[in-house]
Amino acid sequence: MATCTTPSSSLMHMQDFTPSILPFKSSTLTFSLCPLVPCPQRVSKSVVAALPLKRDRFACSVFVEHMGLKLQIRSNRFLEIQKLREAEKEYDLETAISLLKETASTKFVETAEAHFRLNIKPKYNNQQLRATVSLPKGTGKPLKVAVLAQGYDVFAGEKFDEARKAGADIVGGDDLIQQIRGGFLEFDKILGPRKLMPSLRAGTVTDNIPQAIKEFRKGKVEYRADITGIVHIPFGKADFSEDDLLVNFLAIVESIRTNKPEGAVGGYWKTAHICTSMGPSIRLNIKEMVDYKPPSNI
Repeated sequence: MATCTTPSSSLMHMQDFTPSILPFKSSTLTFSLCPLVPCPQRVSKSVVAALPLKRDRFACSVFVEHMGLKLQIRSNRFLEIQKLREAEKEYDLETAISLLKETASTKFVETAEAHFRLNIKPKYNNQQLRATVSLPKGTGKPLKVAVLAQGYDVFAGEKFDEARKAGADIVGGDDLIQQIRGGFLEFDKILGPRKLMPSLRAGTVTDNIPQAIKEFRKGKVEYRADITGIVHIPFGKADFSEDDLLVNFLAIVESIRTNKPEGAVGGYWKTAHICTSMGPSIRLNIKEMVDYKPPSNI
């Protein structure tokens, strides 16, 4: 049983925590964690035990519960692969992608992810970022596409036939909307008319159904900046070649640059990291990333 010394109350908000090193000991196990521990001056009634940055998350299935706090211990696999990179070092793009492939050590094919922290405040309308990008080398993931058609019966029927011929997996109108409201979500991408779940800005509202289906199946990806100004986006699979991952990543960087919100001021890029879905983050050198020119043979 792991033990540690904490204040008498374990009920607290995230703002009641600060980073610290806590030693845990038992008859069979000795280890140290770096969780969020309470600031004695602020105590409240909800339990939170999480770190905001991925490099500080605890990533395995072993849990230790103490005083109502739930802590994760990193697996031996994760501890080994994180030694492949230096946490605070900024890597050039080619080296980072090479390291990313080395860290993919699970039994399944992991997704390659990119995470960009931008100098924007999405709470303001003129600083919101939402767009799509076509990955030249695809996503590596098969898509299930649903099409919503709305209008007169004859018009809708024509669109249904057009969507089915174009390869849509699910086609419907008001009946499909009701199914979705009831919890039916057995698809990856939905195309349809305005004022429904699809979005014009995301490229999922269209009159050209065959072209839209073709684009998403080939690797068109939707992304948006979250409330903190961070964009999370996949750019392939860990079994892609380094050149293919590089081409997809550069397409994303160019798309984010092109779609820079008009209200964004100052330096646009703050930080950039890449990782596999189960691996440690690899920090990129922003200047090198923005100025990077790919070799002519890719």
